Amino acid sequence: MIRHDKRYIYTLAFFYSVLIVILVSIPAYFYISIEKQNYRHNHLQNLEHYAYGVEKSIYDFSRTQKRIFDFPRSVLYDSHLYREDGTRIFATDHGGLGMADFAQRGIISKRIVLNANRLGARYLVVAQPFSYRSIYTKALIGALFLGAVVFLMTLFFVRISLRPLERVNRYLNTFFNDAMHELKTPIGVMQLNLEMLGSEERSKPFRRLRNAMHNITLIYEDIEYHIKQDHVAYRPESIDLSHFLSERVDLFRDLAQVKSIAIEEEIAEGLTVWINRVELQRIIDNTLSNAIKYSGKSTGIRVVLTQVEKRVRLSVADEGIGIRDTRRVFERYQRENTVQGGFGLGLSIVKHICDKNGIEIRLTSIPGEGSTFAYLFNTVN
Repeated sequence: MIRHDKRYIYTLAFFYSVLIVILVSIPAYFYISIEKQNYRHNHLQNLEHYAYGVEKSIYDFSRTQKRIFDFPRSVLYDSHLYREDGTRIFATDHGGLGMADFAQRGIISKRIVLNANRLGARYLVVAQPFSYRSIYTKALIGALFLGAVVFLMTLFFVRISLRPLERVNRYLNTFFNDAMHELKTPIGVMQLNLEMLGSEERSKPFRRLRNAMHNITLIYEDIEYHIKQDHVAYRPESIDLSHFLSERVDLFRDLAQVKSIAIEEEIAEGLTVWINRVELQRIIDNTLSNAIKYSGKSTGIRVVLTQVEKRVRLSVADEGIGIRDTRRVFERYQRENTVQGGFGLGLSIVKHICDKNGIEIRLTSIPGEGSTFAYLFNTVN
Protein backbone atom coordinates (compact mmCIF):
# COMPACT_ATOMS: atom_id res chain seq x y z
CA MET A 1 0.00 0.00 0.00
CA ILE A 2 2.75 2.44 0.94
CA ARG A 3 4.61 1.64 -2.25
CA HIS A 4 1.57 2.55 -4.37
CA ASP A 5 1.23 5.86 -2.51
CA LYS A 6 4.76 7.11 -3.31
CA ARG A 7 3.44 9.23 -6.14
CA TYR A 8 0.96 10.81 -3.73
CA ILE A 9 3.80 11.57 -1.29
CA TYR A 10 5.88 13.28 -3.98
CA THR A 11 2.82 15.21 -5.19
CA LEU A 12 2.03 16.32 -1.65
CA ALA A 13 5.60 17.49 -1.08
CA PHE A 14 5.62 19.33 -4.41
CA PHE A 15 2.37 21.22 -3.81
CA TYR A 16 3.37 22.01 -0.23
CA SER A 17 6.62 23.48 -1.56
CA VAL A 18 4.72 25.54 -4.15
CA LEU A 19 2.37 26.78 -1.41
CA ILE A 20 5.32 27.86 0.75
CA VAL A 21 6.94 29.64 -2.19
CA ILE A 22 3.66 31.44 -2.95
CA LEU A 23 3.29 32.54 0.69
CA VAL A 24 6.90 33.71 0.80
CA SER A 25 6.45 35.53 -2.52
CA ILE A 26 4.09 38.05 -0.88
CA PRO A 27 6.76 39.67 1.35
CA ALA A 28 9.31 38.90 -1.36
CA TYR A 29 7.33 41.10 -3.76
CA PHE A 30 7.70 44.12 -1.48
CA TYR A 31 11.36 43.28 -0.90
CA ILE A 32 11.97 43.12 -4.67
CA SER A 33 10.16 46.44 -5.13
CA ILE A 34 12.42 48.10 -2.57
CA GLU A 35 15.45 46.39 -4.08
CA LYS A 36 14.50 47.71 -7.53
CA GLN A 37 14.19 51.24 -6.17
CA ASN A 38 17.60 51.01 -4.52
CA TYR A 39 19.08 49.48 -7.65
CA ARG A 40 17.75 52.28 -9.83
CA HIS A 41 18.77 54.92 -7.31
CA ASN A 42 22.35 53.61 -7.18
CA HIS A 43 22.60 53.61 -10.99
CA LEU A 44 21.23 57.13 -11.13
CA GLN A 45 23.77 58.30 -8.59
CA ASN A 46 26.64 56.78 -10.57
CA LEU A 47 25.21 58.23 -13.75
CA GLU A 48 24.90 61.69 -12.23
CA HIS A 49 28.44 61.50 -10.88
CA TYR A 50 29.78 60.69 -14.34
CA ALA A 51 27.57 63.35 -15.99
CA TYR A 52 28.84 66.06 -13.66
CA GLY A 53 32.40 64.95 -14.47
CA VAL A 54 31.70 65.39 -18.20
CA GLU A 55 30.06 68.76 -17.52
CA LYS A 56 33.14 69.89 -15.60
CA SER A 57 35.37 68.82 -18.49
CA ILE A 58 33.31 70.93 -20.91
CA TYR A 59 33.54 74.00 -18.67
CA ASP A 60 37.26 73.45 -18.14
CA PHE A 61 37.78 73.29 -21.91
CA SER A 62 35.76 76.49 -22.36
CA ARG A 63 38.14 78.33 -20.00
CA THR A 64 41.22 77.35 -22.02
CA GLN A 65 42.53 78.23 -25.44
CA LYS A 66 42.80 74.61 -26.59
CA ARG A 67 41.52 74.00 -30.09
CA ILE A 68 40.62 70.31 -29.63
CA PHE A 69 38.34 69.00 -26.92
CA ASP A 70 39.18 65.49 -25.73
CA PHE A 71 35.69 64.26 -24.88
CA PRO A 72 35.61 61.90 -21.84
CA ARG A 73 34.64 58.38 -22.78
CA SER A 74 33.43 55.42 -20.75
CA VAL A 75 32.75 51.75 -21.44
CA LEU A 76 29.65 51.99 -19.23
CA TYR A 77 28.05 55.25 -20.31
CA ASP A 78 27.19 56.98 -23.59
CA SER A 79 27.32 60.79 -23.75
CA HIS A 80 25.35 63.06 -26.10
CA LEU A 81 25.52 66.82 -26.72
CA TYR A 82 22.54 68.73 -28.15
CA ARG A 83 21.95 72.33 -29.23
CA GLU A 84 19.09 74.50 -27.99
CA ASP A 85 16.83 73.28 -30.84
CA GLY A 86 17.52 69.62 -30.01
CA THR A 87 19.88 68.83 -32.88
CA ARG A 88 22.72 66.58 -31.90
CA ILE A 89 26.26 67.92 -31.89
CA PHE A 90 28.21 64.91 -30.70
CA ALA A 91 27.73 61.39 -29.32
CA THR A 92 30.16 58.79 -28.06
CA ASP A 93 28.09 56.00 -29.69
CA HIS A 94 26.91 55.64 -33.27
CA GLY A 95 23.20 55.71 -32.51
CA GLY A 96 20.81 58.36 -33.74
CA LEU A 97 18.83 58.93 -30.55
CA GLY A 98 17.06 62.21 -30.02
CA MET A 99 16.50 63.65 -26.60
CA ALA A 100 12.95 62.26 -26.47
CA ASP A 101 14.21 58.75 -27.14
CA PHE A 102 15.92 58.44 -23.76
CA ALA A 103 12.55 58.04 -22.04
CA GLN A 104 12.10 54.59 -23.53
CA ARG A 105 12.36 51.45 -21.45
CA GLY A 106 15.70 49.75 -21.22
CA ILE A 107 17.63 53.02 -20.93
CA ILE A 108 18.42 55.13 -17.89
CA SER A 109 19.67 58.65 -18.48
CA LYS A 110 20.61 61.95 -16.84
CA ARG A 111 20.10 65.26 -18.68
CA ILE A 112 21.97 68.42 -17.65
CA VAL A 113 21.28 71.92 -18.93
CA LEU A 114 24.64 73.49 -19.76
CA ASN A 115 25.69 77.08 -19.44
CA ALA A 116 27.33 78.88 -22.35
CA ASN A 117 30.40 76.98 -23.58
CA ARG A 118 32.79 76.86 -26.54
CA LEU A 119 31.12 73.70 -27.90
CA GLY A 120 27.81 75.50 -28.39
CA ALA A 121 26.01 72.72 -26.51
CA ARG A 122 22.89 73.40 -24.48
CA TYR A 123 22.14 69.91 -23.22
CA LEU A 124 24.30 67.03 -22.03
CA VAL A 125 22.65 63.62 -21.84
CA VAL A 126 24.48 60.69 -20.31
CA ALA A 127 22.78 57.26 -20.64
CA GLN A 128 23.35 53.56 -20.27
CA PRO A 129 21.34 50.38 -20.89
CA PHE A 130 19.30 49.49 -17.83
CA SER A 131 17.49 46.32 -16.76
CA TYR A 132 16.23 44.62 -13.60
CA ARG A 133 17.26 41.24 -14.99
CA SER A 134 19.89 40.63 -12.30
CA ILE A 135 17.31 41.23 -9.55
CA TYR A 136 14.76 38.94 -11.20
CA THR A 137 17.43 36.28 -11.70
CA LYS A 138 18.41 36.42 -8.03
CA ALA A 139 14.73 36.25 -7.03
CA LEU A 140 14.15 33.25 -9.29
CA ILE A 141 17.24 31.44 -8.01
CA GLY A 142 16.15 32.18 -4.45
CA ALA A 143 12.63 30.88 -5.12
CA LEU A 144 13.96 27.69 -6.73
CA PHE A 145 16.41 27.17 -3.89
CA LEU A 146 13.70 27.74 -1.28
CA GLY A 147 11.31 25.44 -3.13
CA ALA A 148 13.96 22.71 -3.36
CA VAL A 149 14.82 23.02 0.35
CA VAL A 150 11.15 22.94 1.39
CA PHE A 151 10.48 20.02 -0.97
CA LEU A 152 13.38 17.96 0.39
CA MET A 153 12.52 18.82 4.00
CA THR A 154 8.86 17.94 3.44
CA LEU A 155 9.86 14.70 1.76
CA PHE A 156 12.23 13.91 4.63
CA PHE A 157 9.64 14.51 7.35
CA VAL A 158 6.89 12.68 5.44
CA ARG A 159 9.17 9.68 5.00
CA ILE A 160 10.04 9.71 8.70
CA SER A 161 6.36 9.93 9.66
CA LEU A 162 5.55 7.03 7.30
CA ARG A 163 8.16 4.66 8.71
CA PRO A 164 5.81 3.28 11.39
CA LEU A 165 3.14 2.80 8.72
CA GLU A 166 5.65 1.04 6.47
CA ARG A 167 6.51 -1.35 9.30
CA VAL A 168 2.82 -2.01 9.89
CA ASN A 169 2.38 -2.51 6.16
CA ARG A 170 5.19 -5.09 6.08
CA TYR A 171 3.65 -6.89 9.04
CA LEU A 172 0.26 -6.90 7.31
CA ASN A 173 1.76 -8.19 4.06
CA THR A 174 3.52 -10.96 5.96
CA PHE A 175 0.31 -11.76 7.83
CA PHE A 176 -1.80 -11.89 4.66
CA ASN A 177 0.77 -13.98 2.81
CA ASP A 178 0.93 -16.45 5.67
CA ALA A 179 -2.84 -16.45 6.09
CA MET A 180 -3.42 -17.03 2.37
CA HIS A 181 -0.89 -19.84 2.41
CA GLU A 182 -2.58 -21.49 5.41
CA LEU A 183 -6.06 -21.10 3.88
CA LYS A 184 -5.11 -22.56 0.53
CA THR A 185 -4.83 -26.15 1.75
CA PRO A 186 -8.15 -26.38 3.65
CA ILE A 187 -10.01 -24.62 0.84
CA GLY A 188 -8.54 -27.07 -1.66
CA VAL A 189 -9.55 -30.03 0.54
CA MET A 190 -13.09 -28.68 0.89
CA GLN A 191 -13.43 -28.14 -2.85
CA LEU A 192 -12.16 -31.63 -3.59
CA ASN A 193 -14.58 -33.29 -1.17
CA LEU A 194 -17.53 -31.23 -2.39
CA GLU A 195 -16.74 -32.28 -5.95
CA MET A 196 -16.62 -35.93 -4.85
CA LEU A 197 -20.00 -35.59 -3.15
CA GLY A 198 -21.49 -33.61 -6.02
CA SER A 199 -22.55 -36.66 -8.01
CA GLU A 200 -24.35 -38.20 -5.04
CA GLU A 201 -25.68 -35.30 -2.97
CA ARG A 202 -28.49 -33.14 -4.42
CA SER A 203 -30.07 -31.73 -1.28
CA LYS A 204 -30.73 -28.04 -0.76
CA PRO A 205 -28.28 -27.72 2.18
CA PHE A 206 -25.58 -29.25 0.00
CA ARG A 207 -26.21 -26.74 -2.79
CA ARG A 208 -26.01 -23.91 -0.27
CA LEU A 209 -22.75 -25.31 1.06
CA ARG A 210 -21.31 -25.56 -2.44
CA ASN A 211 -22.36 -21.99 -3.29
CA ALA A 212 -20.83 -20.70 -0.07
CA MET A 213 -17.64 -22.55 -0.95
CA HIS A 214 -17.72 -20.95 -4.40
CA ASN A 215 -18.01 -17.47 -2.86
CA ILE A 216 -15.14 -18.16 -0.47
CA THR A 217 -12.98 -19.34 -3.37
CA LEU A 218 -13.81 -16.24 -5.41
CA ILE A 219 -12.86 -13.92 -2.52
CA TYR A 220 -9.69 -15.94 -1.86
CA GLU A 221 -8.61 -15.74 -5.52
CA ASP A 222 -9.25 -11.97 -5.66
CA ILE A 223 -7.16 -11.34 -2.55
CA GLU A 224 -4.43 -13.68 -3.79
CA TYR A 225 -4.24 -11.87 -7.13
CA HIS A 226 -4.26 -8.48 -5.39
CA ILE A 227 -1.28 -9.52 -3.25
CA LYS A 228 0.69 -11.15 -6.07
CA GLN A 229 0.01 -8.78 -8.98
CA ASP A 230 3.14 -6.68 -8.31
CA HIS A 231 5.41 -9.67 -7.72
CA VAL A 232 4.25 -12.36 -10.16
CA ALA A 233 4.61 -12.09 -13.93
CA TYR A 234 1.30 -13.24 -15.42
CA ARG A 235 2.44 -14.12 -18.93
CA PRO A 236 -0.21 -14.04 -21.66
CA GLU A 237 -1.09 -17.10 -23.71
CA SER A 238 -3.48 -18.13 -26.46
CA ILE A 239 -6.82 -19.12 -24.87
CA ASP A 240 -10.02 -20.43 -26.43
CA LEU A 241 -12.32 -17.87 -24.84
CA SER A 242 -15.45 -19.59 -26.13
CA HIS A 243 -14.71 -22.82 -24.27
CA PHE A 244 -13.27 -21.09 -21.21
CA LEU A 245 -16.32 -18.81 -20.87
CA SER A 246 -18.75 -21.72 -21.15
CA GLU A 247 -16.99 -23.51 -18.29
CA ARG A 248 -17.06 -20.43 -16.04
CA VAL A 249 -20.76 -19.79 -16.78
CA ASP A 250 -21.59 -23.40 -15.85
CA LEU A 251 -19.80 -22.97 -12.51
CA PHE A 252 -21.88 -19.88 -11.71
CA ARG A 253 -25.25 -21.46 -12.58
CA ASP A 254 -25.65 -23.05 -9.13
CA LEU A 255 -24.90 -19.71 -7.50
CA ALA A 256 -27.53 -18.04 -9.70
CA GLN A 257 -30.15 -20.72 -8.98
CA VAL A 258 -30.17 -19.79 -5.29
CA LYS A 259 -31.81 -16.48 -6.31
CA SER A 260 -33.75 -18.08 -9.18
CA ILE A 261 -31.67 -16.13 -11.69
CA ALA A 262 -31.60 -17.54 -15.20
CA ILE A 263 -28.33 -17.22 -17.09
CA GLU A 264 -28.81 -17.05 -20.85
CA GLU A 265 -25.71 -17.49 -22.96
CA GLU A 266 -24.94 -16.79 -26.59
CA ILE A 267 -21.33 -17.83 -27.15
CA ALA A 268 -19.79 -17.94 -30.61
CA GLU A 269 -17.45 -20.87 -31.18
CA GLY A 270 -13.72 -20.80 -31.75
CA LEU A 271 -12.92 -17.27 -30.53
CA THR A 272 -9.35 -17.06 -29.26
CA VAL A 273 -7.74 -14.26 -27.24
CA TRP A 274 -4.24 -13.45 -25.98
CA ILE A 275 -4.22 -13.13 -22.18
CA ASN A 276 -3.09 -14.93 -19.04
CA ARG A 277 -5.55 -17.60 -17.89
CA VAL A 278 -5.59 -16.40 -14.28
CA GLU A 279 -6.30 -12.81 -15.32
CA LEU A 280 -9.01 -13.87 -17.76
CA GLN A 281 -10.69 -15.87 -14.97
CA ARG A 282 -10.60 -12.82 -12.69
CA ILE A 283 -12.40 -10.72 -15.33
CA ILE A 284 -15.12 -13.30 -15.99
CA ASP A 285 -15.64 -14.43 -12.39
CA ASN A 286 -15.86 -10.92 -10.94
CA THR A 287 -18.23 -9.75 -13.66
CA LEU A 288 -20.56 -12.76 -13.27
CA SER A 289 -20.35 -12.62 -9.48
CA ASN A 290 -21.34 -8.94 -9.39
CA ALA A 291 -24.16 -9.54 -11.87
CA ILE A 292 -25.59 -12.23 -9.58
CA LYS A 293 -24.90 -10.31 -6.36
CA TYR A 294 -26.66 -7.12 -7.44
CA SER A 295 -29.56 -8.77 -9.27
CA GLY A 296 -32.90 -9.40 -7.64
CA LYS A 297 -34.64 -12.77 -7.41
CA SER A 298 -36.25 -14.28 -10.49
CA THR A 299 -34.35 -12.00 -12.89
CA GLY A 300 -32.07 -12.83 -15.79
CA ILE A 301 -28.45 -12.46 -16.86
CA ARG A 302 -27.41 -12.55 -20.51
CA VAL A 303 -23.84 -13.52 -21.49
CA VAL A 304 -22.87 -12.84 -25.11
CA LEU A 305 -19.55 -13.55 -26.84
CA THR A 306 -19.23 -12.37 -30.44
CA GLN A 307 -16.66 -11.34 -33.04
CA VAL A 308 -16.70 -7.57 -33.71
CA GLU A 309 -14.49 -6.77 -36.70
CA LYS A 310 -10.97 -7.71 -35.51
CA ARG A 311 -11.87 -7.88 -31.83
CA VAL A 312 -13.78 -10.21 -29.52
CA ARG A 313 -16.63 -8.70 -27.51
CA LEU A 314 -17.75 -10.23 -24.22
CA SER A 315 -20.81 -8.68 -22.59
CA VAL A 316 -22.65 -9.52 -19.37
CA ALA A 317 -26.03 -7.83 -18.96
CA ASP A 318 -28.08 -8.08 -15.76
CA GLU A 319 -31.45 -6.82 -14.52
CA GLY A 320 -30.08 -5.63 -11.19
CA ILE A 321 -30.08 -2.41 -9.19
CA GLY A 322 -27.87 -0.52 -11.67
CA ILE A 323 -24.95 1.77 -10.94
CA ARG A 324 -25.33 5.43 -10.02
CA ASP A 325 -21.70 6.49 -10.55
CA THR A 326 -20.14 4.46 -13.35
CA ARG A 327 -16.90 6.49 -13.16
CA ARG A 328 -16.02 5.43 -9.61
CA VAL A 329 -17.20 1.82 -9.68
CA PHE A 330 -13.73 0.60 -10.78
CA GLU A 331 -11.94 2.33 -7.89
CA ARG A 332 -10.41 0.15 -5.20
CA TYR A 333 -12.66 -0.51 -2.19
CA GLN A 334 -15.54 1.26 -3.95
CA ARG A 335 -18.88 -0.56 -3.61
CA GLU A 336 -22.20 0.44 -5.14
CA ASN A 337 -24.14 -1.11 -2.28
CA THR A 338 -22.51 -1.78 1.11
CA VAL A 339 -25.42 -3.99 2.18
CA GLN A 340 -24.31 -6.64 -0.31
CA GLY A 341 -20.92 -6.96 1.41
CA GLY A 342 -17.61 -7.65 -0.27
CA PHE A 343 -14.26 -5.88 -0.20
CA GLY A 344 -14.68 -3.69 -3.27
CA LEU A 345 -11.61 -5.30 -4.86
CA GLY A 346 -13.19 -7.19 -7.75
CA LEU A 347 -13.79 -4.45 -10.30
CA SER A 348 -10.56 -2.62 -9.42
CA ILE A 349 -8.73 -5.86 -10.24
CA VAL A 350 -10.71 -6.13 -13.49
CA LYS A 351 -9.75 -2.55 -14.42
CA HIS A 352 -6.08 -3.24 -13.64
CA ILE A 353 -6.05 -6.37 -15.81
CA CYS A 354 -7.84 -4.66 -18.70
CA ASP A 355 -5.46 -1.69 -18.66
CA LYS A 356 -2.49 -4.06 -18.55
CA ASN A 357 -3.70 -6.14 -21.52
CA GLY A 358 -5.17 -3.37 -23.68
CA ILE A 359 -8.76 -4.52 -23.16
CA GLU A 360 -11.40 -1.83 -23.65
CA ILE A 361 -14.17 -1.65 -21.05
CA ARG A 362 -17.61 -0.33 -21.93
CA LEU A 363 -20.08 0.06 -19.09
CA THR A 364 -23.69 1.14 -19.48
CA SER A 365 -26.09 1.23 -16.56
CA ILE A 366 -29.55 2.51 -15.68
CA PRO A 367 -30.27 2.68 -11.94
CA GLY A 368 -33.15 0.37 -11.09
CA GLU A 369 -33.04 -1.44 -14.45
CA GLY A 370 -29.63 -3.07 -14.75
CA SER A 371 -26.09 -2.87 -16.05
CA THR A 372 -24.08 -4.17 -19.00
CA PHE A 373 -20.34 -4.78 -18.75
CA ALA A 374 -18.68 -5.22 -22.15
CA TYR A 375 -15.03 -6.12 -22.79
CA LEU A 376 -13.30 -5.82 -26.17
CA PHE A 377 -10.36 -8.25 -26.41
CA ASN A 378 -7.64 -8.31 -29.01
CA THR A 379 -7.68 -11.51 -31.03
CA VAL A 380 -4.70 -13.80 -31.60
CA ASN A 381 -3.08 -13.01 -34.96
